[in-house]
Amino acid sequence: MNVTWIYAVLPLIAWFCSGVLKFAINYARFGAEARERIGNGGFPSTHTTVVSSAVMLIGFKEGFNTPLFSLGLAFLMITIIDATGVRRAVGDHAQHLNRLIKPSQQKKLRESQGHTKWEALGGLALGALLGYIGAWIP
Repeated sequence: MNVTWIYAVLPLIAWFCSGVLKFAINYARFGAEARERIGNGGFPSTHTTVVSSAVMLIGFKEGFNTPLFSLGLAFLMITIIDATGVRRAVGDHAQHLNRLIKPSQQKKLRESQGHTKWEALGGLALGALLGYIGAWIP
């Protein structure tokens, strides 16, 4: 029996695992402040984890030489570039804008938006591991 539900469920599991791991790391680093740090940015990259889990599942189950895997790989590369480039630049801009804003004028912008290359690599590794585990489900 070929189980196809895993393709829909594994990215949700990856999202949950990445979120729990990210919160645990933030709690170890920042204590009670960890709740305020929930959102974009941090280790591991949840976007990268979710996409890489699906792409690796496709690779392990359908083959790494299939058109679907190639399409997924292209989407994964775009996701990583966005996380480490575009969204990181948004966070840098927010940091500079926050320096210009007077405290009484408005709420500060969230500065942690993107990811470092290590955070994206952590998401890639976690997603690959989950994709490998998911491929073992008959």
